[in-house]
Amino acid sequence: MKKIYQLLCGILALMLSLNIAVAQSDWPSKPIRIIVPFAPGGNTDLVARITAVRLGQILGQSVLVENKAGSGGMIATDFVAKSAPDGYTLLMSSTGPHTILPSLMKKIPYNPLTDLTPVSNISSNALVLLVNPKLPVNNVSELIALAKKEPGKISFSSAGIGATTHLSGEVFKSMSSIDIVHVPYRGGAPATSAALSGEVQITFANLSDALPQMNGGMLKAIGVTSAKRQPQAPNVPTIAESGLPGYEVIVWNGLVAPAKTPPEIIQRLASAIHTITKEPKFQVRMEEIGSNPIGDTPEQFAAFVDQEIKRWAKVVKVSGATLD
Repeated sequence: MKKIYQLLCGILALMLSLNIAVAQSDWPSKPIRIIVPFAPGGNTDLVARITAVRLGQILGQSVLVENKAGSGGMIATDFVAKSAPDGYTLLMSSTGPHTILPSLMKKIPYNPLTDLTPVSNISSNALVLLVNPKLPVNNVSELIALAKKEPGKISFSSAGIGATTHLSGEVFKSMSSIDIVHVPYRGGAPATSAALSGEVQITFANLSDALPQMNGGMLKAIGVTSAKRQPQAPNVPTIAESGLPGYEVIVWNGLVAPAKTPPEIIQRLASAIHTITKEPKFQVRMEEIGSNPIGDTPEQFAAFVDQEIKRWAKVVKVSGATLD
């Protein structure tokens, strides 16, 4: 009986492995979902939708985009982390829910390093430091000098406590040793509006979102947060080159899958993303929305995420920011 039991177990294991292998070889046999952790219309959403169209063409299957906004991206991230690891539910992750929230909150329902599998970092975009025209500064050095002369009198808006736009300001504040006041808003649009109306004097905003105000002269752009100048705003210097050496903050959008997704599926997805990000048409579309294409390997993306989590942990600790 024992031998028969062992034989049956062996047959069942073989059948299960064969079924899994067949399922993987047939993948994708139905539409794929890319979950976006933010509302429609933002940079992450646009990157997801632009990518989804071409990804579907390469894989020969529909790729749908679904928005699950809320809790700074935590709801969508947790949803994907707990989804079946079959390659049909993916996440267009971003800096906030993936690398900032783990340090910002005492407890989150997922572990970004163990519950999610990196596929490829698709794009990055810079933030821009915007100043209300009535503030008598024209560059970063002048802003720092004024803030030191009038500590606590200059305020900056952000999309909310813990948002990249908030922590960009905290990094700026810490590195320049100035005292400026953070005023959180519910989203990037109202934060920018506050700078436009004069409720606050400065703001950090996604470059893609701020281009209309910059080009219309409604707000003065005095620095981008990236290490290099951005092609969408070549005349705007980096914050690092204009008074604060070493300053750099970028926002990224990358594709991830639930942990234990078969390596073969991860590699097919990564290969497709690599192809997409090297195509001229995709590169032009990214430039139009203020983003820069990346398209790295799963291994490179995993190493990047690990570094970002450690870096943001230090930033959050210095800022004293918390979310419960």
